[in-house]
Amino acid sequence: MPRLSPYPIRLSPAEARELKRMAARYTLPYFMVQRAKMILLAAQGWDNKDIALRIDARREVVSMWRKRFFTKRLAGLEERPRPGRPRAAV
Repeated sequence: MPRLSPYPIRLSPAEARELKRMAARYTLPYFMVQRAKMILLAAQGWDNKDIALRIDARREVVSMWRKRFFTKRLAGLEERPRPGRPRAAV
């Protein structure tokens, strides 16, 4: 039986515009483009498994980003500070 996400995604017009802009940009990092595509597909009613198959990602990853967007909206798609020592410049 398919699992339904408890985090339905409904976008405001401004959010939809921003996510479409992000998904179409070649200059953004790949992970940001992928996250934008995940949320756009979720807003169209796709389930996590189908989104994962479409963008070649794991279902758990799609689920995590859907939840972060649901709780924090566009700010949830940004990178969080990572623990540990920052990378050294080469």
